[in-house]
Amino acid sequence: MLVAVAAWPFLVPPALAQKTPATPSARTASKPAAKATPKTKTIKPRRRVRPAAGQSSARPVPVPEASDAATARAYRKDAARHLYSLNLGSIYKGRMPPLLYAVGVLQVHVDRQGRVGTISWMRAPSHAPEVMRAIERLVRAAEPFPPPALVGGLIYTDTWLWHKSGKWQLDTLTEGQD
Repeated sequence: MLVAVAAWPFLVPPALAQKTPATPSARTASKPAAKATPKTKTIKPRRRVRPAAGQSSARPVPVPEASDAATARAYRKDAARHLYSLNLGSIYKGRMPPLLYAVGVLQVHVDRQGRVGTISWMRAPSHAPEVMRAIERLVRAAEPFPPPALVGGLIYTDTWLWHKSGKWQLDTLTEGQD
């Protein structure tokens, strides 16, 4: 029975076969292989254009206002607001559920211009390496951070609360947890 069903399009009389649309496999099976015409254009590989020396290929990123925080703990709020402002679509809205997919504590070194230096995990969500990579990518993409004007470079610590949906909150600005 299966063989008959699989061979069904080939058993249809020619008059009826013209009225029904043929599947691509039936069309190619009944026609001989077509020869390539000389009018066919070959696709040339694109030449990679590099920026001139001293120029960046990335779009210029506006530097946020300088932070007036006097301590790393106070700077944490400015950094969290900066991360939230750049990632509005990935912020978990409302109170977090009691069980989270991942919780990570991250230390970030920010120099006096707001550039991210080293990133180190104090408590890594090692069961979810994709979350670790995503958080590190989010922090690097948020560069430049608000320059810490009063203290120069600093190291701030924040806790990332990661939901299984991929949305997150920072402990500094969290709306709480049920």
